[in-house]
Amino acid sequence: MDQLINPAPVVHERRATAKRAARGVEGEDGREAIDALEIFEHIRDITDPEHPYTLEQLSVVTEDHIDVNDGGGTVRQAPRVVQFTPTVEHCSMATLIGLCIRVKLLRVLPPRFKVDIKLSPGSHASEAAVNKQLNDKERVAAALENPALIQTVDRCLTGPEG
Repeated sequence: MDQLINPAPVVHERRATAKRAARGVEGEDGREAIDALEIFEHIRDITDPEHPYTLEQLSVVTEDHIDVNDGGGTVRQAPRVVQFTPTVEHCSMATLIGLCIRVKLLRVLPPRFKVDIKLSPGSHASEAAVNKQLNDKERVAAALENPALIQTVDRCLTGPEG
């Protein structure tokens, strides 16, 4: 990439997360509940497509923007979805970042979950269009058939130490 979209992003330290006590099973089906912290742990180390930093280090994803309804099988960022905030309002990587989050969660969550992924309100110039792309099953499926795009997604999902 010749020109960076955000040549000088603000980089934050990785924050410590509260360790979970040993969790018991929930309900008669004998499965463990999934909470916002667990979802955050799955997506925090996705690498930004443009920089060698994680989405957490760039404050693109935060635990506060994840809402999980385990009983209902949904993951949403506050108030209704997993939200993320690009580092700049005109970020052309926003759709790719959202796709990386979606692919990661598709790979790690049980199939009972429906995941809504959206930009934080007011964080992007093309917010409605990006949100529509990220939550359209057919568009996501088409994107996942593109070998070059999947290679880029996989590179981002390996994290900074990958």
